[in-house]
Amino acid sequence: MQDIEPHYRWENLYIASRDERSPFYERLYNLDYYENAIYGYYIHPMWDEIGSETLYCKILYADYERKFAIIEMFGEWNDTLHNDIMYFKRVVIDHLVNEGINKFILLGENVLNFHGAYEDDYYAEWFEEVEDGWIAACNFPDHVATEFAKYNLDIYINMGGTLNINNWLTMKPLPFFDLVNGLIVRRLS
Repeated sequence: MQDIEPHYRWENLYIASRDERSPFYERLYNLDYYENAIYGYYIHPMWDEIGSETLYCKILYADYERKFAIIEMFGEWNDTLHNDIMYFKRVVIDHLVNEGINKFILLGENVLNFHGAYEDDYYAEWFEEVEDGWIAACNFPDHVATEFAKYNLDIYINMGGTLNINNWLTMKPLPFFDLVNGLIVRRLS
């Protein structure tokens, strides 16, 4: 687990810890000291802690003019035991929404499991706050996407099908956003 790093090829374009509008502004990272762990397994120190015991993230890119953020997720998304959506919503999403972001791309290929709860208040609140925006989940493993659908969270978050974009790592953030935006617009039309 400690070898799974967040995507870093866009760091020449954006770094959340240097963005005054980011919830992780001025966060310091010690690459020599691994302190965060999921179920006793240390994780790479570049993942951002949000208060959850099992879910971490990394804002890979934010564009306040175009009102979007790309966030990579890592760990186990556990709403049953840890109410992870509450931490993610309050620490990351609320901050970005207050900064004008209303389009969210969540990259989920490093989400190992999802354990849902039948309360969807935080998802519904997030969905209402984006108004003319959207929430897209890209590349979540099939078993995770199935669990999201089981708890009807796919009414708030667009996922699956064409949003499984395997070549996103080779793209720059703006073309990647344009691709996802086009797919979402087609779905909503």
